[in-house]
Formats: sequence, structure tokens, C-alpha cells
Amino acid sequence: MKLYNYFRSSASWRVRIGLALKGLDYAYEPVHLVRNEQFAGDFAAQQASHLVPALVLDDGTWLGQSMAILEYLDETHPEPPLLPRDAVGRAQVRALAQDIGCDLHPLNNLRVLRHLKSDMGHSQEQVDAWYRHWVATGLAVVEQKLARMAGTFSVGDTPGVADCLLVPQVYNAQRLACPLDAFPTVTRVNAACLALPAFATTHPDACPDAA
Repeated sequence: MKLYNYFRSSASWRVRIGLALKGLDYAYEPVHLVRNEQFAGDFAAQQASHLVPALVLDDGTWLGQSMAILEYLDETHPEPPLLPRDAVGRAQVRALAQDIGCDLHPLNNLRVLRHLKSDMGHSQEQVDAWYRHWVATGLAVVEQKLARMAGTFSVGDTPGVADCLLVPQVYNAQRLACPLDAFPTVTRVNAACLALPAFATTHPDACPDAA
């Protein structure tokens, strides 16, 4: 398999974590979003959204969207599981993951921040305030849920899909100096995840295109 990703893309890191948890090998193909490499070459021709990640399977099939890729990996390589076995548990974990992947992250994606600054004329200070507002709003929801659901990790004592989304989001928040004092369960779970090789070895700083 080949994974197109950008080292600082939280969506890409989600998939790197999932692949590592499953013990799956892949070829790392960097796409530098800040340099607009997503609009050129084979990647642009195949990936209509121009977004990372994209996973190319051995038969040449392209898969996009991090949650869809993670669920594909769980269906095709069921051990160790990324989702609970029961339907209610899977729905609860998907909802927690989507609190980050659907409600929080898209508001702070690179293309949104670029639009706010370059096209709408907001200052960097205003863009940063936007980012921090939505991080605080989104993580408050996650914190409330984790306070009820978390064990060592987001749900129970084994890492799963929710952790794949949580850790990259916390990394982004820390990188942009978002206060996290109000989210003790989030920070505790994040630390537990980063102690595992699957999270540490896929960290943005460990990526071949880190710069």
C-alpha cells in the first residue's frame, strides 16, 4: 500500500496511527500542502478533493477520508480491533471520533484558515482567535464524553479509532498554543497514547518530510 500524506496533517496522522496499530507496512508518499503539491501530479488527478490522506491499495484502488480508511483497515485486518465488537459501542466510538473529525477539525483545516486570512482579510491574530475558539468548543465536548467513557485510553484500556483522532487534534492544539488546562481527561489519554510506539513512531516530527 501507498499512503499519501503531509506530516502535519492531523487527518494523515490518524491513518498512520491506524496502520501502525494494525502492524501494516506501507510506502510513505509526502504531499506538502503548504507548497500546494496537492494540486499537481498523480495525486491531483486521482484525489478530487485535493485533501490528504489517500491510501492506494495493492490493486491500485484509491481510498480517501481518514475515517473511511480506518474503518476499511478494521474490516480487512480485524486484529487488533479499532472499534468495539457490539453495535452500540461502535456507534458511541464513531460519535466520539466524529466530534473531532466532523465538528472540530474541519473548522480549523488549512484551507479554512487560508480563506479567513487571504480571501476574507482577517489578521493572523483574528485567525488564531478563531482557531482557539473552535478548539476549546470542540474539546469541551470530547472532555465531557471522555470523563464518562475513558479508561487508560479514550474508550476502555486498548487504543482505538477515537484515539487515532484525539492525539493529532491535541498535537495541533498544542502547536498553536491553545490552553488545555480545562481538559484533564483529554490530556491524560493523550499522554497514555503517546507512550505507545504506534503513536510515537508516527508523530509528525518522526515523518520523512518533517521540516
